[in-house]
Amino acid sequence: MEVLVSLCLILPLIYSFFTLFKMILQRRGQNCYMLAYECFMPPADTKLDTDLAARIVMRNKNLGLEEYRFLLKTMVSSGIGESTYCPRNVIEGRAACPTLKDSYAEIDEIMFDTLDGLFRKTGFSPSDIDILVVNVSLFSPAPSLTARIINRYKMREDIKAFNLAGMGCSASVVAMDVVQRLFKSHQNSVAVVVSTEDLGAHWYCGKNKMMLLSNCLFRSGGCSMLFTNKPSLKHLAILKLKHMERTQFGANDEAYGCCMQVEDEEGYRGFQLTKNLVKSAAKALTLNLESLAPKILPLWELIRFLSVALRHSRKTKKDIIQAVAGGGLNFKSGIDHFCVHPGGRAVIDGVGKGLGLTEYDLEPARMALHRWGNTSAGGLWYVLGYMEAKKRLKKGDKILMISLGAGFKCNNCVWEVMKDMEDPNVWKDCIDNYPPTSVMNPFTAKYDWLHDEYLNFVRFDTSKISVD
Repeated sequence: MEVLVSLCLILPLIYSFFTLFKMILQRRGQNCYMLAYECFMPPADTKLDTDLAARIVMRNKNLGLEEYRFLLKTMVSSGIGESTYCPRNVIEGRAACPTLKDSYAEIDEIMFDTLDGLFRKTGFSPSDIDILVVNVSLFSPAPSLTARIINRYKMREDIKAFNLAGMGCSASVVAMDVVQRLFKSHQNSVAVVVSTEDLGAHWYCGKNKMMLLSNCLFRSGGCSMLFTNKPSLKHLAILKLKHMERTQFGANDEAYGCCMQVEDEEGYRGFQLTKNLVKSAAKALTLNLESLAPKILPLWELIRFLSVALRHSRKTKKDIIQAVAGGGLNFKSGIDHFCVHPGGRAVIDGVGKGLGLTEYDLEPARMALHRWGNTSAGGLWYVLGYMEAKKRLKKGDKILMISLGAGFKCNNCVWEVMKDMEDPNVWKDCIDNYPPTSVMNPFTAKYDWLHDEYLNFVRFDTSKISVD
């Protein structure tokens, strides 16, 4: 009888112990580790220097003097240098009539080059991949791009494949969120994310200024990344995903329309960027950080900020805003590095001002914009690559990735560095030259004559522009 009573007392304890042990193991299996990433290095013959940019601009016979001046001013002040890359159909003058073959050629080169490099770097085989997520906003063929990759690498028949389209520049973080959620129900898995964009088929050939902006900012690029939730591979990880926060601001009409693919009055299709873009980005980022801050900042910083707000609670609304902004949250108290989407100089400046960041904090984003341009969803990884090539990332550091995209949305995440990162990666050929003394494009110095009577004389004769 005593034995029976003892068993009745002990068995629930044993059951509780094993249940707790199982929960701990499940939680370990739900972690998301990054094992490696591979950014795309476009071929040298697609480099878009100042002379080639001038020739491409002059091909557009729809432009008048005002549009040419606008493009000249935009190029000079964009923060983009002379070493970015452009799709071949744009360089060869076929952007007005893009073909499906052009789109496949552009996307295949980026996807397969980065995937080949990723498998070669890590030693993983395509047959090891359990989950595949591809995001390309402006190109969604049938069969899907995930199916194209599966066919090329002869991946397993039970692979979980997802194709994301129309998600804009922040699609890379959306893809990682998909992976993270799948990891919670699929233990001991390995995942690949491919992030890039199809630019050649969506080159704008009209004269609407707000649509010409995309031609000035967007450039070729992309990245493939390898993730896992296997505890046995933790020692190989370079980063661990700590937090993820996604904010969709599309219910606001102004934000929804600030970054949109449309046709102009003459039927030319392009990507329209309105003057409301920076304001919408600021609002979306504020909403996102309101949710993310309590998860990533130390308690003492939250208490300090709350005390500042309460101290000015009886003042006017304007005074409260100024006081809170002046004593705003110090994100550096919980974050070591800021990986800001290199969407444009205005976006980088806005994020920097809003978070109180220094030029050192913004340097990776500015340099990625200067060297590679806005490579859409792949842009964050060129910024991360700069930090790594400069040997800034040390074990235990926290990285805040800030991405903004059409919709309008803000998707942010926080990584923990698992080991010192020192791979020169895609920056290896030029990292010693960064940061340069000036990030201004020399376009105006070479083509200051692009105005008034002379411009009107040469606008239909591109042979007058030297490309030697």
